[in-house]
Amino acid sequence: MKPVVINSPSLANCNLLELKDNVQELVDAGVTWMHIDLMDGHYVPNLYFPIRIVSDLKAAYPQLTLDVHMMVTNPMDYIQRLSDAGADYLSFHSDSTNFVIRTLETIRKSGMKSGILVNPSQSVRSIEPYVDLLDMVTLMAVEPGFAGQQFMSRTLKRVEDLATVRKESGQDFLINVDGAINYPNLTPCIVRGANVIVTGIFTIFKQPDGITAACKRFNAEAANAMQLGWIGDAY
Repeated sequence: MKPVVINSPSLANCNLLELKDNVQELVDAGVTWMHIDLMDGHYVPNLYFPIRIVSDLKAAYPQLTLDVHMMVTNPMDYIQRLSDAGADYLSFHSDSTNFVIRTLETIRKSGMKSGILVNPSQSVRSIEPYVDLLDMVTLMAVEPGFAGQQFMSRTLKRVEDLATVRKESGQDFLINVDGAINYPNLTPCIVRGANVIVTGIFTIFKQPDGITAACKRFNAEAANAMQLGWIGDAY
């Protein structure tokens, strides 16, 4: 895999009354991915975005890559609807279904890129039985369901371990890190092989100098990190 780092801002961190303006500012700042959380109130004790946000975003910004993160108990129920809405990447938690392989295959057959999310308490090697069906693997750096938590430092070793699994398997999936990313842990994730960073309140939103400046700062930090050299089996 060619080294790449993608800023994927999580729209769950927007002020909903300013969502349209925030999205436009992100696009104007050069953001090409957006992370959309779907929560059903069962898999996690929270409710968030309707599927309609995916279709509305795709209609307004067809050039965006929409990275949808399902925190739901029955992921199969949502696949066709999200495909119809225009989702590009669709990820679900491996412990949310007994039929992980079937779900991954269905996502791909529906025309989307397939992804799995690994919670902090799960081994990164749990993906090995279906690694050939993955376009992206997301490591949760917090427990799923709520913004504002603290980044779990153990995530750095898990990124390194997941990069080793990627290299050993000969697959080319993206490594995504989701949860409480800030600048002290951004570079350590990147040099260990993380490709997609779900950004939120600690990096993009609620920054004193605004979204545009925050995106520029992210890009500069990512570029600097990629000049430092890689740790372990990052690439």
